[in-house]
Amino acid sequence: MRSSNYDKYPFVPVAAGADACHLGWAAIGAVLQAALPTAAPAVLAIECYPGTDLARLRQELEPALPPARWVVADALYRPPAEIDALVAGPLTDDPVFGRLNGLTVADFFDPAKLQAAQQQLKDDTGLVVLLGTGATLVCPKPDLLVYADLARWEIQLRQRRGEIANLGSENFSEKASLKYKRAFFVDWRAADRLKKQALPRADFLLDAHAPAQPKLITGADLRAGLAAAARRPFRVVPFFDPGPWGGQWMRAVCDLPDGPANYAWCFDCVPEENSLLLGFGAARVEIPSIDLVFAHPRELLGEAVHARFGTEFPIRFDLLDTVGGGNLSLQVHPLTEYAFDHFGLPYTQDESYYMLDAEPDATVYLGLKEGADYQALLTDLELAQQDPAKPFPAERYAQQFPARKHDHFLIPAGTIHCSGAGSMVLEISATPFIFTFKLWDWNRLGLDGRPRPIHLTHGAANIQPERTTAWVAQHLVNAVEPVAQGAGWREERTGLHEREFIETRRHWFTGPVPHHTGGGVNVLNLVQGAEAVVESPTGAFAPFVVHYAETFIVPAAVGEYIIRPHGLAEGTECATLKAYVRT
Repeated sequence: MRSSNYDKYPFVPVAAGADACHLGWAAIGAVLQAALPTAAPAVLAIECYPGTDLARLRQELEPALPPARWVVADALYRPPAEIDALVAGPLTDDPVFGRLNGLTVADFFDPAKLQAAQQQLKDDTGLVVLLGTGATLVCPKPDLLVYADLARWEIQLRQRRGEIANLGSENFSEKASLKYKRAFFVDWRAADRLKKQALPRADFLLDAHAPAQPKLITGADLRAGLAAAARRPFRVVPFFDPGPWGGQWMRAVCDLPDGPANYAWCFDCVPEENSLLLGFGAARVEIPSIDLVFAHPRELLGEAVHARFGTEFPIRFDLLDTVGGGNLSLQVHPLTEYAFDHFGLPYTQDESYYMLDAEPDATVYLGLKEGADYQALLTDLELAQQDPAKPFPAERYAQQFPARKHDHFLIPAGTIHCSGAGSMVLEISATPFIFTFKLWDWNRLGLDGRPRPIHLTHGAANIQPERTTAWVAQHLVNAVEPVAQGAGWREERTGLHEREFIETRRHWFTGPVPHHTGGGVNVLNLVQGAEAVVESPTGAFAPFVVHYAETFIVPAAVGEYIIRPHGLAEGTECATLKAYVRT
């Protein structure tokens, strides 16, 4: 394995000095106090993304602000039991899957309590501080608006530590996976609807990721940072997580700490869940990268992609490490109509495996073997689920293909698949997140010591039994076609399948390669070479250096750009894999 120059904390520089970022509660309190109207009455609303440490926030700010009446939004919610009943329908009784829905933060409020609180605001003569998720629903036009923001990965860590419950709930001790499910289907959807209204008019942004080291910037500086990111290449902050099948490749190549026994995932480009760092001099302000999608969807995604997907980022890149680990679960993704009918999803998780690296005996399970008895497969899956002493004979039914570095396996929804041990996979997929139907998990336990959920009923309804060895080999394995070439570079199409809306292109290069976003967002990974530099032929953005295995985003608004070897890679052959939405 190569030594690491992988950047774990990429940031977007903002054209403002370090003094634009206020560090610590004392400084933040002083800034807010100075920004309040000099004449009473006044309302300070601190709108918070679910998971924010409200108790700490109040504890630290209350002494720094003038005497005030504090109102915490969740005190105005319906009782937890009533909220649990409200969300029960969308959540369903499945341990993993629910249904997308139209619930809003306003639905969590008790109408009578909300009306009484709004009436009392009219009678207040001093400062009132509204705090929590829904503060701007109590007072839609406060005198000063702060938005306290959190990325979803930080929220998940707090869920795992038992520090937070779901919105309006008291389920602190519930399994983290169930809290995540509820957040995914209810809390985050509702909070994002409110964020889209509140964040564009916020006077200040509070980075609430580290309660001991809070950071505050003005809304104007936040918007300047987002506008800058929407017109230049950038990276989101990668998140690494262990798993029951995880390996050791990323630990070495990405220079990760020795704490976890393994690293299974790197979520290297999942804007709905990753963070984005804005650089103010030496200070770094962390925000959810989805804020950029909400603020500048047309510049980031392009007109056609935005028209199709709205304010969702449709392409996901992540890394799956089984080098020194085990097989992924044998799985299948839902067909589009099934995803819509059962979960309310407008599209499904088509994907592909690009092999960043592979050990000599690595394989990928993809499709069924010729002549495999489909009904016997379902029977054996059921028997394996009922009796751990009867493991599922995966090699009898699923076709294995040798996996070599730079191979590309296409996986349209409905195709049974699994990356085997000894692989370093760059997974390129659409972004419906959690809609994977596990069929067999090799008789192992999750990191919580419990079996991971298996979804045989869902899986059986979606496996396409006609996708057998010959069809898969022809359509899904290394379907590489030459496209173009120039001085020092050549371009190949590597996928994806016609049922998938993502197109991928690989460029091999020893010199500058011309690229164009084509009016849509591009997502790329440097799959070979120590480093490369992304440049604007017109000087529209500063040169942007990327390193091996790093994923980066080029917004649609960039248009023309050039990639060439850089630094340690000069004089060597490099390669990028680029994905974009077919329009």
